[in-house]
Amino acid sequence: MKEIAAAETRGLRSFRESGRLSAFITPGPLGPGIRPLVTDPHTMSLHASLDPVAQRALDAQRRRSTAASIFIALLGVTFIALVLSLVALSTMTVRQTDITVNYPEELPPDDLPRPQVTSSLRNPAAPKARAMPSILGLAPSPLSVPQVEVSSDTPGFVSGSGDDFGDTGLEGDGPGQWTPIPASLRKRCTPEDRLAQLEAGGGTPEIEEHVTRALRFLKQTQAPDGGWGNDHRAAMTGLALLAYLGRCETPLSEEFGDSCLRSMVFLIDRAAKQDGRFPDPAAGRHWPYEQAIATYALAEAHTMCRALGLNIPNLADTVQRSGQMLVNRQHESGGWDYDYEESSSRGGDLSITAWHIQALKACKLTGIDFKNLTRCLKRSLDYVEARQAADGSFGYTGTTPAGDLPRPSLTGAGMLSLQMGGRESSPAVRRGARHALENSPFQWDGPDCDLYAHYYLAQAMFQRGGKEWDAYQPRFRDSLTARQSPDGSWPKPGGGGKVHAVGALFTSDSPSGIHYRTTLAALMLEVYYRYLPATR
Repeated sequence: MKEIAAAETRGLRSFRESGRLSAFITPGPLGPGIRPLVTDPHTMSLHASLDPVAQRALDAQRRRSTAASIFIALLGVTFIALVLSLVALSTMTVRQTDITVNYPEELPPDDLPRPQVTSSLRNPAAPKARAMPSILGLAPSPLSVPQVEVSSDTPGFVSGSGDDFGDTGLEGDGPGQWTPIPASLRKRCTPEDRLAQLEAGGGTPEIEEHVTRALRFLKQTQAPDGGWGNDHRAAMTGLALLAYLGRCETPLSEEFGDSCLRSMVFLIDRAAKQDGRFPDPAAGRHWPYEQAIATYALAEAHTMCRALGLNIPNLADTVQRSGQMLVNRQHESGGWDYDYEESSSRGGDLSITAWHIQALKACKLTGIDFKNLTRCLKRSLDYVEARQAADGSFGYTGTTPAGDLPRPSLTGAGMLSLQMGGRESSPAVRRGARHALENSPFQWDGPDCDLYAHYYLAQAMFQRGGKEWDAYQPRFRDSLTARQSPDGSWPKPGGGGKVHAVGALFTSDSPSGIHYRTTLAALMLEVYYRYLPATR
């Protein structure tokens, strides 16, 4: 045994002298916490232990590692839960909310005295009554209206005083003869009021039936996309919408509500897809006509829908954008020109300008903010007055008629523009009325059947009222009521001969031509209650 122990001692001494043992017990990267090795001469085992400071540091490191692992695990569980939630939502079916408008049983279907609006979400147990169809997703368009919101908190416009929507003029110079759209809503929105206005204005009760037949023709000829015509579709759709609104047909109307809403969606969709532009690019340099007509229609639609508490998606934004475009693109002359040129030598013309004044008047009544609108309109009225000739007529680009016509065709356009702008009592309007009575005959089957000229004259002379209106109205009233076709449209005017009119698209038998003359005729017959003189 002594010999074995001596051998072990010699081996240990040799191991230590070789440097390997000292290297093994020399403190390394862990620092001075390593204690010297303890040797057991019997087992030759080597032992190393941590001092208390190092042990505490190691324990703290372990705790931090454990906390980090738990945090990472929680993040993973949260992410998985989020993914599962998204998958579940994608498979859910969204239930649409049906909106109905219930009317008292004793009223005719087209009456809108004070609609009691109900929603399946707000009032699941709504009483069963005669209800209008739901106006949800009616137009097959990429911008189809998914839901039209009806606010039950908005009072019906019929019960209003007519003063709910602000001033009546563009220049703030007094009420004058021109009553804005909102103040006259209650006088075009019930059969009783319309008949009363027809009687007061010298019309006949049968005019209501002629207007109804015209609107039914429009409804029947509307394209699946909500528009009308084979060309100039933005203008054709705008004119149809104006004809609907002129008889107080809105998206809530029982017979024409769907068609009215689809026409609005068609125009809103056009503007959204074409950076605010309504006409097709193929419309060429004449596209400002269509832009103004479509803006006019949507602006009036916005005002009427607001009065009803209707929220049509994107309608207000479209009106704001298109209306501001008209303001911004005014020619330096004060008028508007082809292709919205702002400094051309031509300087615009009264025909384009009159549509823009109508559109901007409608924009003003919406309550939407348009930058520089008042200044723009004042300049446009100055432009119109400068187009009047010494005899009282209004010219085209200057003071002379367009197209070498035997008589001027824009006198009514000039008069109406000034009336809409608050200058209804100006000498220019009085001179225009005298000239129109002496130089503006109307015969459906003769050469003097310029519907475009008389679309303006019917409105302007109605605003004049009195003896001038009494002398003028039989010219168009009797011809239009006598010549309407059974389907509600109007046949080709002119009697087969040349018509004294410029352009005269209304004489064409194309889909757009038939539609154009039908909308113009309907708007002329609606003049008795569409815009009411303030004196009545």
